[in-house]
This record gives sequence, structure tokens and C-alpha cells, in this order.
Amino acid sequence: MISEKKYIIALDQGTTSSRALLVNCSGEIVGIEQQEFPQIYPVSGWIEHNPKDILDSQLNVFKNLLINQNISINQVSSIGITNQRETTIIWDKQTGEPIYNAIVWQDKRTAPICEDLKKRGLSKYVKENTGLIIDSYFSATKIKWILDNVDGARKKAKEGNLLFGTVDTWLVWNLTNRKQHVTDYTNASRSLIYNINSLEWDQKLINELGIPMSMLPEVKPSASHFGDYEIGGVKIPITSIIGDQQAALFGQACFKKGEAKNTYGTGCFMLMNTGEKPQYSKNGLLTTIAWGLNGKVVYALEGSIFIAGAAIQWLRDEVKLISNAKESEKIAQELAEDNPVYVVPAFAGLGAPYWDMYARGAIFGLTRDTGQRHIVRATLDSLAYQTRDILEAMQNDAEVELKSLKVDGGASANNYLMQFQADILNKEVIRPASVESTALGAAYLAGITIGLWTEKDVLSSKSIDTIFNSKMAEENRSKKYKGWQKAIKRSMSWENE
Repeated sequence: MISEKKYIIALDQGTTSSRALLVNCSGEIVGIEQQEFPQIYPVSGWIEHNPKDILDSQLNVFKNLLINQNISINQVSSIGITNQRETTIIWDKQTGEPIYNAIVWQDKRTAPICEDLKKRGLSKYVKENTGLIIDSYFSATKIKWILDNVDGARKKAKEGNLLFGTVDTWLVWNLTNRKQHVTDYTNASRSLIYNINSLEWDQKLINELGIPMSMLPEVKPSASHFGDYEIGGVKIPITSIIGDQQAALFGQACFKKGEAKNTYGTGCFMLMNTGEKPQYSKNGLLTTIAWGLNGKVVYALEGSIFIAGAAIQWLRDEVKLISNAKESEKIAQELAEDNPVYVVPAFAGLGAPYWDMYARGAIFGLTRDTGQRHIVRATLDSLAYQTRDILEAMQNDAEVELKSLKVDGGASANNYLMQFQADILNKEVIRPASVESTALGAAYLAGITIGLWTEKDVLSSKSIDTIFNSKMAEENRSKKYKGWQKAIKRSMSWENE
């Protein structure tokens, strides 16, 4: 146990911002710092980040948290890291300089590489060994693209002079003064080249993609000692790494097989705990590692929606229909009549259960009297419709019917959206007192690693803010969902026709 004057800091490195959260010994968040960083769009469908922007913003919020909360370095017992997954960074082992921008998980440029892998008959092998489907979403084809397109990269990689990492690996390598090149089970399981059964890099897939083994980080359980961040002469141990969606599953205390959560972030991700054996989907879902803890590996089924909170950002930044995210709730609630409009936010293709890299965003049902409010509300509704797509697939795979869905993430604070979610699912939607489940998951794991908490402590710390119950008639619910299914089908294969 550690003294009550000590804290855990969770570093939550997301797609649009970096955050640092201060968690006390009672598992409560007592301070948050956040900093956005630029999104880079070189070509339509391409999305990049400058790795140095990611690192600088993460270091800034860490330092600002200490200053603004009046916390000394000596009061920080450990650091937990959670991160945007699949985003790919390759850097020079000697200089520490990235050889290209980070290619973000939403990026679509590697679709042709994926098509080639499918033509080579690798789909079945990929699913059975990695739990994934062949899609540009995952890290491995991004590695290949960089090696193929950056001058001299493949030669340097073969010579052992380049390192690959997802964002967690990049952060830890820098935080530990270039001493630790590591990742955890959850991030590795999103690479398309990690065998989730044998828990090792898959040599066959590595060879197929031409990726030298020397580039790949050491893989550890999510609750491990990953190295130390030395600052001001003090070493702070990094005692957890976990991908953001798995962190939210842990943060929501979904420790039992069959328990599920949905996180509304930049994307929207539903995960169900399936226990200590991988369960494979027949309905377009992914099999992934949920976490590694106390010598055990827990698996999950996952449905990945690429655009969720990013659609609200689109309303704010690109089409300028709202000035802030909170405004969308007010507009949606003020629209008295039924909304005939459907927005399909397939800005980065479609994830589960459709897996269409060539789908594009669309708006359907426009009439002469359609206004800004209809489009705003339809954009919010799209998050709930996509979640129903996932839930139905998940229930079919797991052969269980969920009675309730735990929710978290920024958009879960939107009361209109959560009520519509309950209505369209005809399920109980449970919002916890703290919607910061992702950061808390990383903090809890870090605390468990150093002996501060047990899983029972995490369970007992959870409290509920609101339970939303369905108020919609079945006839209306069915009509609305059929309209959504019609709209999403018409947005598919747009770029491929």
C-alpha cells in the first residue's frame, strides 16, 4: 500500500488530444489537464499526426497537472498509459527522429495493400491467428506503406536501425530516455501481425508484409513494469499500458464474461468480456485481447465504429452548424417533430459489422424544409444506430441477450443521445458517475500492479450517475432502424464504383 498523499497519473493519449489525469488513493479523479494537437490531412482519406506533437502535448499536460494541482514528483507513485490504438510510428533507433508522420488508425491509404493480402488467401489465417479482419484500420499495412514509400526506409529497417511502435511504445521509449522498446498485449493484438493464441509476433504474417522482426517491440502483460520516467532526479515507474478501448472495459469493471461497455470517443467502440478463451465472430466483429493481469489473459469481442465524436467535431469545425459539442444536445432536444433525415458518417469508411473501406459519408432524407437542426440531430442519432448494429452482431456471436449497456466517453454526457440510445436499443443504458472510464482503467491497472488496489476494490468504487430506459414504441423504433439500414447500404462501396 502507498500513503494517502500519493497519487497515480494516467496518461490518456487520444486521437485529437493528450490528457493527464490525477487519481487519488480512493480511485477518484482529482485533476485533469488536456491539450489538443493538429490533425494533418495530406490527401483525401489520409490522416496523420506529427509524433513530436503527440509527445510534446503529453509531456506538457503531465507537467501542467503537477503545477496546477500543486503536486510534487515525489507524490506520484506510478504512471498508467492508455492510448489511441493502431496509429503507427516508425523512428530511427539512433537519432530518435520519426522517419514519417504517424499514420492514424482512421487512415485509408493502405486499402490496396489489404486487397492484395486478401487475394493471396490470407483472410482465414489472419482471423484465426490475430482475431482481426484484413483492413487498413490496423497497424501492419501502415508499417509496410512507410517502408515502401519513404526513401531508404526498407534498407535501414533490414539493417536494424528502425523501430516501430504504436503511440504507447513511442511515449514509453521517450519517457524512459530511449531505454525501453515495449508494448502490451492489447496494443499488439491490434497490429494484424500478433498471434493472440501463442502471444507472440506471427512470423508468417511478418514475412508476408516484409517487416523485419528487429523493428517490433517486446510485448508484456498490460499490468507490468514497463520502465521508469525519470524527472527531476525522481524515477516514476510506468506500471500499466493498455489500449484505450480495453482500458474503458477495465475502467467500467466489466470483469465477468458477458459484460459489455460502449465508449463514445472519436470513434465508438463496444467491447464484451468473453473470458480467458478467444471467441471468434461470425458477424463481422473482432476478437481482441482485453488485458493481461496476474498471469491471465482476458479476451473480448469488439465492434469498432470509426466515426462517433469525430462526427460532432465535423459539425463544429467543417460545416460549422454548432459552436461546441454541448450545443448539439440543446438543438436535438428542441427539434419537436420526428426527424426524417439520416446522416451516415462514413468519413473513414465503415467499421464493424460492415467493414467497407470504400464507404463514404452521406446525408439522406433531405426535403425542402430540412434545416440545420435536422442534420445536427441526425448526426447524433447515427452514433446510436451504429451502436445497435454492433450490439445485434455481438448478441448473435455470444448467444446472450444484454439487458443493459454501460456507457462512457465524452459523448455519453449528452442526455439526448443516451436517451435515444436506450430507445433505439430497447435496453437499459447505464452511465457511471465518472465517464472517464478509459483513463481510470489505466490508473486502476497501474495501481493494481503496485499493490494499491485489487479488482474487488475497483468494483466497489463504481457508482452510477443515470440509468436511461427506453420510452419509444416498438413500431416507431422498427421504422427508424429500417430507415437507417437503408441509408447505410446506399453509402457503401462509394469509392469503389
